[in-house]
Amino acid sequence: MVWIDIYGKVPVAMTIAGSDSGGGAGIEADLKTFAALGVHGTVVLTAITAQNTTAVTGVQDVELEIIEKQIDAVFSDIGVDAAKTGMLHTSEIIRVVAKKVKEYGFPLVVDPVMIAKSGAPLLKQEAVKILVEELLPLATVLTPNAREAEVLCGFKISSLEDQKKAAKKIAELGPKAVVVKGGHLYTEKSVDVLYYEGEYYFYEAERIESRNTHGTGCSFSAAIAAELAKEKSIVEAVSVAKKLITAAIRYGVPVGRGHGPVNPLALLYKDSERYNVLKNVMEAVLLIENSSLSVNLVPEVGMNIAMALPYADSIEDVAAVPGRLRKTVNRVTCLHAPDFGASSHLARYILNIMKHDPRKRAAINIRFDKKILEVAEKEGLIVSYYDRRKEPPEVKAKEGATIPWGVSEAIKNAEGKVPDIIYHEGDWGKEPMIVVFGETAVDCAKKVLKLAEKVYGK
Repeated sequence: MVWIDIYGKVPVAMTIAGSDSGGGAGIEADLKTFAALGVHGTVVLTAITAQNTTAVTGVQDVELEIIEKQIDAVFSDIGVDAAKTGMLHTSEIIRVVAKKVKEYGFPLVVDPVMIAKSGAPLLKQEAVKILVEELLPLATVLTPNAREAEVLCGFKISSLEDQKKAAKKIAELGPKAVVVKGGHLYTEKSVDVLYYEGEYYFYEAERIESRNTHGTGCSFSAAIAAELAKEKSIVEAVSVAKKLITAAIRYGVPVGRGHGPVNPLALLYKDSERYNVLKNVMEAVLLIENSSLSVNLVPEVGMNIAMALPYADSIEDVAAVPGRLRKTVNRVTCLHAPDFGASSHLARYILNIMKHDPRKRAAINIRFDKKILEVAEKEGLIVSYYDRRKEPPEVKAKEGATIPWGVSEAIKNAEGKVPDIIYHEGDWGKEPMIVVFGETAVDCAKKVLKLAEKVYGK
């Protein structure tokens, strides 16, 4: 969805950067990020690179006159609310960009791209001096990673205190604000340090182990530019960028043999599916309510149907029925409309199954019946189990730890396969239960009704 201000104007952000033929960094990453944040993106292409997830095999710089004309063309017609720079390969390109920024005066985020994720140099050595002298003083925000910051500040960065010192020292080169990113540091958390108007701001996120980190710096700086284009403050813009890039790394795209690209559209995809997920759960509920056989499937504790958003990572990302479905005399009834966060029990099952198979985003719990399990196996479904009596004391003592442990045990018992059905035969005070998984809630409802037809439909 495009973000529109109170005057009906669509913000415009410009990327002044190189093209990545692998689609992971450069203008390709920037445009995805602009789209994810609802900003119209425009492009000034500075270089064409031949690269993939393992290497940069060629660079062709765009002629200086064309770079200049691209900026003029966009500004004269569409306008520029904020811009960001990425790969500026030579001194001459930096000078041209600096000249146009001075001429038009738009807010500028500078990502001092020096080295590709593969290790290939993307900024010629002699161009570093020109970058420092001519472009950095024009920057609204400068976003070096720790290694780039070391080049700019002249000392080793290995701690939060080093990041603070570096950000302050680099700010003396002229940028209005400096973010020294912590992704390259070997610390428990990934902390970015913003130095702005004499104050420090800290943006912390969990460190995510992933090889799919190509384009991290591009997307981060593009997100800041997008928010500045919306007239957000620098502090707010960096906060949004940190949230976006954390999700983009967590849900990176596993392509290629090297460093796969981050996924700046992850949160957009996630939010866009909220209506469809709720609708799917409601359709599944209606299938259960309208079947005369479903009364045979309801456990004493009640039945629930749940489905997760793509990229779900919390209970609040899983929709289910508040209060569960209940059995009356001869039918199953749902008293409340599906909502997110309505079932912590099934949500934990789904969130843990998704770690092993992201396609299995839905689940339904039904009454334990060995006949159901026998028919399921005959139908070719992968059926597995865990024994609650064998649950380790440290797992039992931790709130919410039983289901993750149970899912792990069930996968082990299925020889590493991800089950379609997981069951347990209960424990002291715990009702035996069957949980059926599927790609959608409707898929789960159809599965259990098919099983019910074969077991109870005679």
